[in-house]
Amino acid sequence: MRKPTPQDLKELNLLKHYRIIRKWACKSCNLNDADLELLIYLDSLDLFNKDDFKKGTYSYSWDNRRWNRLLKQGWIKVWRKRNRTTQKYHIYKVSLKCKQLISRMYRIMLGEEDMPLTKLQSNNSYMYKVTSQAVKYVNQDKKR
Repeated sequence: MRKPTPQDLKELNLLKHYRIIRKWACKSCNLNDADLELLIYLDSLDLFNKDDFKKGTYSYSWDNRRWNRLLKQGWIKVWRKRNRTTQKYHIYKVSLKCKQLISRMYRIMLGEEDMPLTKLQSNNSYMYKVTSQAVKYVNQDKKR
C-alpha cells in the first residue's frame, strides 16, 4: 500500500466540512471542541496512560476537570488497573461510544452518511438554528 500524498488528501476533501461536523458532534454529544479533538488524539494512541493524556492537553485550553469529566461520562475507560507491584499505573483506552462517534464523523466527512438534525432542531437558540442550517448545507453537498 502506498503512502497517501497531500494531493490524495486534498482530492478526498476531508477537511472541507470539518468545522461543521465537529460542531455537530460537540452539540449532539454535549462535548466541547477541545474535548472532542483530544478524544480523537487519544483514539489514535489506542492505549494510553494519564501522562499521555497530559501531553495531549498541552495544545488545548486549560481545564483541570477534563480528565474526571471524560471518565465519568464514559468517553474514557480503564483498560488495565494498576496493582501497586508490577503495574505502577492504570492503562486507559477510549470507550466504544467514543470510537463510534469518531467513526461516524469520518463516514460523514467521506459522504457515506448524513448528519441527523433531530437533536439540533429541538433547541430554539440562535446557535442551534445556525448550526442546523449549516448541517443541511453539508448534507446537500454530495461531493464531500
